[in-house]
Amino acid sequence: MMRVAAFSDFTGPAGVSVINHPAPEPGPGEAVVSVEACAINRHDLWILEGDSAMVDTDDLPFVSGLDVAGTVDAVGEGVTGVDPGDRVVLCPNETCGTCRYCREGPENLCENFSLYHGGLAEAARVQADRLVGLPDGVETVEAAALPTAYMTAWHMLRRVEIGPGDLVFVPGVTGGVGVAGVQLASVLGAHSVGTSSSQTKLNRVESLGLDHAIESTDPDEIRAAVTDLGTVDGVLNHLGGAYTQVGLDVLRRGGRMAVCGRTAGGTSEIDIPDLFLGHKRIIGSTMGTQGDLERVVCLVADGELTPEIDETYPLEATGTAFAAMQDRDSVGKLVVTP
Repeated sequence: MMRVAAFSDFTGPAGVSVINHPAPEPGPGEAVVSVEACAINRHDLWILEGDSAMVDTDDLPFVSGLDVAGTVDAVGEGVTGVDPGDRVVLCPNETCGTCRYCREGPENLCENFSLYHGGLAEAARVQADRLVGLPDGVETVEAAALPTAYMTAWHMLRRVEIGPGDLVFVPGVTGGVGVAGVQLASVLGAHSVGTSSSQTKLNRVESLGLDHAIESTDPDEIRAAVTDLGTVDGVLNHLGGAYTQVGLDVLRRGGRMAVCGRTAGGTSEIDIPDLFLGHKRIIGSTMGTQGDLERVVCLVADGELTPEIDETYPLEATGTAFAAMQDRDSVGKLVVTP
């Protein structure tokens, strides 16, 4: 048996219970990872709050957790890429492998794309070919911060074609993807402008490389403040809602905005003439590719990137970790260490 932090109901952080669960055994093509760290994400919180179409009451108790890092404990038949004892991080992408997008790439366009769940546990059974080896010097807590936030932000930066000297706008910059976007933009030699309701949190992100901080959640104030800085080359939008139009307003002609989330709202009203007359582009972006994850792991190994970890929690305090996420007081990643 092993311990898991399961969602027993959809009541928010109070719905997390640490229970015993049968220990996993690897099947063909699978590996069992002894979980040393698992970052949590707003995706998990939406499930816990009952705001996800992926999970319903028939799935309870449900073990979430996408961002698994640890040591391979056992491998199943046919596994050749990893061995017991290897230190690894999981790419949580689940793809069918047979549709045209899996054949032609990139993999996150898969018609049947889904995400792994099960990392909030002492051990996790995973597809072995989704494991990325960790070089010496990359700690498992750091590695657990990478898949959802940093892989997603790196993919978004690639989609909006950010390069040295460009200006990137990141509304809601103190969340996981926001912080990752600022740090990775800096790695690319780009400049960044970000927003938050908290000057204290903005100060922390400035210490991580944010060039221009705007303390506001008001779209009109944000629009004016960003415009004063100049036109923006790319936007990383994980908020949606009213911030989509703000992003369009501040983009230069021919500029690009990648959208990966809906924290501020699942629908946006946009100015269509501004979109086509300005030759601007809105690009949907989900997670990233395993190659993106391998790249950000290399950035950590080479000392070019240090993932920002706000706090770590033992498995018994998983509910407390989700409460901290719900309160929006954190900057960077929250990581459970079973």
